[in-house]
Amino acid sequence: MQPKSVTHPNASPTLDVLFQRILARQPDALALVDPLDKQRITGQPPRRLTFAQADRAISALAAHFIEAGLPANSVIAVQLPNTVEFALTALAAHRAGLVVATLPLLWRQAELTVALNRTGARAVVTASRIDGVSHADIAMNAAAECFSIRHVCGFGDGLPEGMASLDNAIVAQSSTKRAVIQDGRKAALVSFDVISDGFRAVPRTHLSVIAGGLALSLESDVPQGATIMSAFTPCSFAGVASSLAMWLLTGGTLVLHHPFDGDVLEQQINDASCDTLVAPAQLALRLDEMDLSGRMPGLRNVMGLWRTPEQIASSASWKARTANLTDVYLFGEAGMFGARRSQDGSPAAIKPGPHGAPREQAGSAISGEILLTPRGTLGLRGPMVVVAAYAPPPPPSDSLIAAPPRDYVDTDYAARLNRAAGTIDVTAPPSGVMAVGGYRFLAQDLQEWAKRLGQGALLTALPDRLSGHRLAGRAPDNSRAREALSELGLNPLMVEAFRDRSNAA
Repeated sequence: MQPKSVTHPNASPTLDVLFQRILARQPDALALVDPLDKQRITGQPPRRLTFAQADRAISALAAHFIEAGLPANSVIAVQLPNTVEFALTALAAHRAGLVVATLPLLWRQAELTVALNRTGARAVVTASRIDGVSHADIAMNAAAECFSIRHVCGFGDGLPEGMASLDNAIVAQSSTKRAVIQDGRKAALVSFDVISDGFRAVPRTHLSVIAGGLALSLESDVPQGATIMSAFTPCSFAGVASSLAMWLLTGGTLVLHHPFDGDVLEQQINDASCDTLVAPAQLALRLDEMDLSGRMPGLRNVMGLWRTPEQIASSASWKARTANLTDVYLFGEAGMFGARRSQDGSPAAIKPGPHGAPREQAGSAISGEILLTPRGTLGLRGPMVVVAAYAPPPPPSDSLIAAPPRDYVDTDYAARLNRAAGTIDVTAPPSGVMAVGGYRFLAQDLQEWAKRLGQGALLTALPDRLSGHRLAGRAPDNSRAREALSELGLNPLMVEAFRDRSNAA
């Protein structure tokens, strides 16, 4: 029996309401499919769940969170791989009236502690091991430094003492329930960003998350009942919107791939007859170079997510004729928009002002609005954009009259207006912020961590065509530097910057 849900008469739907609508129509339809190599990733066998099976697991997990004493509207932090457990946990948290905070997989104790304290999280969910790393131990150590944490739980075998097993919770099938108001205006997701002002927690409502998924699915013309292959980790707003939200909006099947194994990805796409692929743009273009149409003939829609949107204009043309490519411009956690490529495979022109989905629908504000700020940077408005999370601090003033609030988010990405074509060109990433794939750092933070290694140590970010930047480090003793950074609880990107390159040849 699932926790009782109460829907406000004037409320917009939540993610769980979308799931339950599909459940009522097609309970025996295939809902979630695990990566084929899940055994390697987490040590657990892959699973295939219908909507009815997923619903029972979601209700059992929601009951566990309620029985653990987590009050409604509290934050539950989730650090899980791209497997069915993430979708089940997120929907279970929402069914129990909780807010999900997504934690990137490369974060270790230092970043986790900051995020948990910043959000006042009451619980942590993780897996015993992910890609050979004991995330359960990392979560326990981080939770010990957070006064607000009251419950730590995980999936998998060999969980440390004191960590509750969610696999056992699913088997137990508890019927514990509580009334939860299902209203899309309630908080659903917290993701984390790094901007020039520092670390930010970015909360979003169900409505905002759904708006992100709707913008992507309509722009790329994903059909109802689609079989979506998601090869993008759900540790960010873009990751959740392009997988969980888009799956619930289309009512099809979500097939998951934990990045990356090219052979496994190709096999999954063909075996599951996937018609839609969501992946980092660089991977999508690489598949195109390897004859995507011939090797994966069933694909009809590809979404390439760009964490370096300034590189889209100079990217290679899309060659596949059996599948359309939609470039998704990501601006950290501030927001995103998609633009389907033209018939010749070149990137679509981006114009300022309101844009809909499909883009040809003039004047529509479904997706949002693109603007050029007075600073010469790109600004975003729209239902998925959380203005309050990025609001600048009030300027010092003796005036008793407050300055008018800003109704857009400044992404800090440099942009210019091409007056001849009437388009906006994104030209450079935010100054002082280094991006390594999906992980962003302040340049000054890298210098501070290097100082902890003593005199002669250097840690810097170098430009990289694929990931934006790559980290490089130098110390009198690289092996000792790696050990020191690991003990400080820093993520592997910083630790491996000091790898020994003497035997690289």
